[in-house]
Amino acid sequence: MTAEYLTRIDHEDGVVEIRLGRPPVNALSAAFLSDFGRIIDSLGADDEVRAIMLSSEFKVFSAGLDLKEAQKFDLKDQHGIVKGLNEGFLSLFACPKPTVVAVNGAAIAGGLFFVLASDFRLAAPNVRFGLAEIRVGADFPVGPLEIARSMLGPNALRLLMLTGLPVDSAKAETLGLIDEIVPKDALWSRTMAAAKDLAQLPPRTYASVKAQIRGETIRRIQTAIDNGANAPEGGWFNDETVPAMKRMIG
Repeated sequence: MTAEYLTRIDHEDGVVEIRLGRPPVNALSAAFLSDFGRIIDSLGADDEVRAIMLSSEFKVFSAGLDLKEAQKFDLKDQHGIVKGLNEGFLSLFACPKPTVVAVNGAAIAGGLFFVLASDFRLAAPNVRFGLAEIRVGADFPVGPLEIARSMLGPNALRLLMLTGLPVDSAKAETLGLIDEIVPKDALWSRTMAAAKDLAQLPPRTYASVKAQIRGETIRRIQTAIDNGANAPEGGWFNDETVPAMKRMIG
């Protein structure tokens, strides 16, 4: 079950914690996302699992793509990361079990979708959240795009997607990115308590209601994947992407 950079920790009341641990900032890769989706799918199908908690080993929750690495992506690499983003985050978004996330540090670009695809989201004060794709010359693969559309209001989408600028925890709560701000030293315990509370809900009913809420979005993403969205013609990047990435990292 446990994959490289992902650690499973079993807790009481059927709560399973998945700790993200790809050093130093949980940067996303195709393999990391594929392993993550596979584990979430397995937990979602396990009757002994009643809730899933996501946490990070590092001060940063997830910084999204490693821009130095991404500058060297060829067409195959671009298709691989798009597939990982689409399928990994769809697995979390569609998971029938309650999912909660403890955001202890920045969640930026693709890293924000660990948060947006979860059911209940708690964060420490002074955490940065953002969708910086526009600043690195990249649009959104269908999975993250549809998840963002489903989970955020139009003004939040406008602010985050069209500026690429980060917001702090207080603004993130106002925009609906997170549900609670918790002192950093209490974040893990409060998130675990929330997971245990959700684990007590009737599991089949929870899965059914979640499917009612998210089913249309899930179907749109899956249909797009079935029609080739994991391998966009010409790749994910355009002629502005690599220069923009270089500017971002200096």
